[in-house]
Amino acid sequence: MEYFYPELIPNVSTCKSPQQMFGAVAKTYYTDKIEKKKEDVVVVSIMPCTAKKFECNREEMNASGVKDVDYVLTTRELGKMIKQAGIDFVNLPDEEMDAPLGISTGAADIFANTGGVMEAALRTVYEIVTGRELPFNGLHITPIEGLEGVKEASLKIEDTKEEWKFLEGVTVNVAVAHGLGNAKKIIEEIKSGKKQYHFIEIMTCPGGCIGGGGQPRMTTDEIRKARIQAIYKEDEGRKYRKSHENPALKVLYEEFLGKPLGERSHHLLHTKYFNKKDENA
Repeated sequence: MEYFYPELIPNVSTCKSPQQMFGAVAKTYYTDKIEKKKEDVVVVSIMPCTAKKFECNREEMNASGVKDVDYVLTTRELGKMIKQAGIDFVNLPDEEMDAPLGISTGAADIFANTGGVMEAALRTVYEIVTGRELPFNGLHITPIEGLEGVKEASLKIEDTKEEWKFLEGVTVNVAVAHGLGNAKKIIEEIKSGKKQYHFIEIMTCPGGCIGGGGQPRMTTDEIRKARIQAIYKEDEGRKYRKSHENPALKVLYEEFLGKPLGERSHHLLHTKYFNKKDENA
């Protein structure tokens, strides 16, 4: 958007990526918990995405007052390091994740798949608005699953809570695309007036993050499908499958962030984007 469609920047979510949200929270909330100075804590992300190396170095990613994420390793780089160190990774004993940020949900798991961010968001939004779970089998929205380049779904909102009555009867139209060629297709259709959506998910890599540039090579559609199924299996086995059910997240807001879109949460969890079209020329 910054380089090719800067006129649409106002339509882009200001939410940071999970990597940058975590870094900002780790250097503030978490450092307070472990009684360390933020300058003395190093945050390292393990990511399927090579673009995360660029992202952590963006000038605006220092909401904590220092660099929020210090280093990024791809999953492929970590795999090489494990082999070089002679670590028998498969037989390492399981351990509990560190508190207070070690609890995650199925909604977080499916972020890895094309359509997963959309589904995770809708699981929470629909329940907040209606008080009921998404009306899909096992919460999965099948029209936005799979490896088709552009996927669409519509959902009519009925029987809302009192404070959301203005949404009663609204049909929400969503779209999911993976691969930048498909992203361009969606954007051009929107600009021409052929399509209208309330919410769009774009992932750069085929299949989403499971097919990321930092993942093990070579990646085929069969491998992507297997990874997608593994991610959904993780989701289905979780105690908590919706982001707003995460008890650690609830405590984070109660003790530190205050409320969604509050002053502190907005400062740490949101960002802005800039017109860089002239740089691209």
